[in-house]
Amino acid sequence: MTPAAADPDDVESLRAALAVEREARLAAEARATGAEAMITHLKLVIAKLQHDKFGASSERGRKLLDQLELELGELVATVAEDTTRAENQAGTQPGAPPPRRPSRGPLPAHLPRERVVVPSPSACTCCGGKLSKLGEDVTETLEVIPRSWKVIQTVREKFSCRACERITQLPAPFHPIARGRAGPNLLAMVLEAKFGQHLPLNRQSESYAHEGVELSVSTLADWVGTAAAVLSPLHALIEAHVLAAKRLHGDDTTVPLLARGKTVTARLWTYVRDDQPFAGPAPPAAVFYFSRDRTAEHPKRHLVSYSGILQADAYAGFGDLYLASRRPGPVTEAACWAHFRRKVFELAEVARAPLAAEAVRRIDQVFDAERAVNRCPAAERLQHRQSVVAPLVTNLHAWMLETRGRLSRHNDVAKALDYALKRWAAFTRFLSDGRICLTNNAAERALRGVALGRKAWLFAGSDRGGERAAMMYALITTAKLNDVDPRAWLADVLARIADHPASKLHELLPWNWVRKMERRKAAA
Repeated sequence: MTPAAADPDDVESLRAALAVEREARLAAEARATGAEAMITHLKLVIAKLQHDKFGASSERGRKLLDQLELELGELVATVAEDTTRAENQAGTQPGAPPPRRPSRGPLPAHLPRERVVVPSPSACTCCGGKLSKLGEDVTETLEVIPRSWKVIQTVREKFSCRACERITQLPAPFHPIARGRAGPNLLAMVLEAKFGQHLPLNRQSESYAHEGVELSVSTLADWVGTAAAVLSPLHALIEAHVLAAKRLHGDDTTVPLLARGKTVTARLWTYVRDDQPFAGPAPPAAVFYFSRDRTAEHPKRHLVSYSGILQADAYAGFGDLYLASRRPGPVTEAACWAHFRRKVFELAEVARAPLAAEAVRRIDQVFDAERAVNRCPAAERLQHRQSVVAPLVTNLHAWMLETRGRLSRHNDVAKALDYALKRWAAFTRFLSDGRICLTNNAAERALRGVALGRKAWLFAGSDRGGERAAMMYALITTAKLNDVDPRAWLADVLARIADHPASKLHELLPWNWVRKMERRKAAA
């Protein structure tokens, strides 16, 4: 029974109804408080996983992150639904306090504002007197304009000379695709959706059809292939820029490849140039390569003329690169401490091994000390490492040797320690070179999009498709590394590249392009 339904003269009934209502409201607030606490906890866990300083890249970690984000979304939706129902119920009960709403941050300042002024009364509603404005309250609402399509008609008028009867007409406008009817913004949207958001062409085709534009999968595929050929000179420049680095991050991941009615496990390799950790002036960039298998011949071919520092995991296929007899010279191996930590961390977390937990604690001390010189010049990093980090590494090494001597070779902790002890020269190389990073996270971050995309595009259709995907991944990933919107950059490049001088093609690279756009905005 509610207060509204009770007999006004029945005081006891009113009291009972109010007590029931109070208990229901307190229970609802308790549930909301518990849900808010869980939401806060899930957000914290997700933030830790997304910004994991050790760069966990295992499939299990990615699945856990996806699961937590799904759980968070469901929980937030449930709280919103319960809150709305409580508000609707409170609206029918006079005197009931409104349900609590979480505080909201301001809407993005860079978005344009459309001012809608609510008509105000012309006179006082109380006495009819003249009104004077005291101020105003502004309520902001985020809104979106649905995607719109249009056909651009380029009209070229013809003129004839009355004296010689010669016909004059300007040349036809440039199209990114010869004899095609797709504008650069449309092509950029298709490319970025396929390779940046991992949306297959068949799903794009269905989405466009719902908007009244019929674009078959074959048409979209033709556009993708032609645009890839148009953009290939830029990819060559990015590849040369990456391989000119003195230090590279290298890694690979699996990609399914369609083969005679089944799928086989192919590989996608990446090499990332990122000099930002040691305050290097060169812009970051990434290059990708596709292969049907994971044999050592592929990294040997990728880095055939490279002789700098390679930060990578302990993949045996890189071994030939480190040989002293290699020409033009041996590649310098730098190991990844995140891989080492991951091995002992799993034992500490799953097996609850005390020795593994102690190893994690000591490794974390190295990470904590190293964090103080992140993005500092190489010389400053080297000095800090030799004075602060080196003693920690020396103590860790002594502890590992002493601990390993007491363990059986079949012990899981012993195997994890052997992983680093057998490669200790590569693990400690960062102590003598300020350019070397402690981890290979840069390459793992570059491959994260590929790992997520596997769930969406299922497989590469052919070797050529894998190679084309590798090229487009390089373009889009490099744009993101330089804080450039890939879609805006691709659209502008596709509109200009045909008429752009080959000698100035470097001006269209993401880091040069964004500087030019910033100068244009400043001038405007």
